[in-house]
Amino acid sequence: EEEEEEGEETADTLSDCSVERPPRGGGEETGPSGSGNSQASEVSQAPWMRGPDREPEVTLHPGNYDIILCVDFIETTGGAPSRKQELVTELRRNGVPFDVRKLHVGDFLWVAKERVGYVPGQLRAPPARELVLDVIVERKRMDDLCSSIIDGRFREQKFRLKRCGLGRPVYLVEESRSTAHLSLPESTLRQAIVNTQVVDGFQVRRTADIRESVAYLTVMTRQLQRLYQDRTLTSHGLEESVSPLPGRAPPCSLLIFTEFNQGAVKNKAQTVREVFARQLMQISGVSGDKAAALLERYSTVSSLLQAYAKCPSDQEREKLLATVRYGKLQRNLGPALSRTVYQLYCTPGPLP
Repeated sequence: EEEEEEGEETADTLSDCSVERPPRGGGEETGPSGSGNSQASEVSQAPWMRGPDREPEVTLHPGNYDIILCVDFIETTGGAPSRKQELVTELRRNGVPFDVRKLHVGDFLWVAKERVGYVPGQLRAPPARELVLDVIVERKRMDDLCSSIIDGRFREQKFRLKRCGLGRPVYLVEESRSTAHLSLPESTLRQAIVNTQVVDGFQVRRTADIRESVAYLTVMTRQLQRLYQDRTLTSHGLEESVSPLPGRAPPCSLLIFTEFNQGAVKNKAQTVREVFARQLMQISGVSGDKAAALLERYSTVSSLLQAYAKCPSDQEREKLLATVRYGKLQRNLGPALSRTVYQLYCTPGPLP
């Protein structure tokens, strides 16, 4: 009964997935994909900084792929061994097909993995092609949420999740029996969770413990398997946007996993745009959405300073960013935050 209730809620989340029914057909089935494999990706630029290099286009027909849950290897290593092992044990007990691999953003996501068979005369089967479904999950225990807020990882992770190219980010928050031992008051943590849902637009799912978290992942996996069982999937690049055409549903166009994962790497050698984004997000009140909106208009500090230089007065400079619109609701940045950014970049010496 609990799983049915979870299924209904998950179905609501996924019901707006833009897909179209494929023509009848498909390749031969060669058996289900294995689980528990490890895979790593090489370093590349962030998704919104990607160059023109592209993977070959991919098309997967119904019956030629399996929906696999990908688990970041950090979720199964380090920390308390019993808790990490419980995650794997529960997934296997629930019959969830999964791979453990290095994910450069998020803790869980799902891929459509091509079914491949051995080719006569070849020692090994060709590598399976994979497309990333549009859902990505970041899992947080309350103690981890507390520490990530303190050290700034929380805001950075939300920013990276928003810019990774997947449209349905989910925060999976595991409640704690007691928050008395944490460095932040419970009210601060609750407010951060609410802001993640209301301000940042993430779906937030709260669970009591790791077993309930696995139950959520299990239900989500089964819902995705049902949703995509008759779909033809195609690939698109990180730099491409997929929007519905008037009067018809678009194809289920997804990112290639290797391209997605490489694009999500946190580089040590950062571009000017990335450094500027990180600077902006250190300002109190600048969320990922606000930073992204500012970057759309002024991609570097230099371009922002040039815009300030063209303003005839200090009053105009203070109001320069006030009408920049951000987020789904397209709200204005506002005069207060506009003034703060101006003071940060244009005040000689220490700020007042």
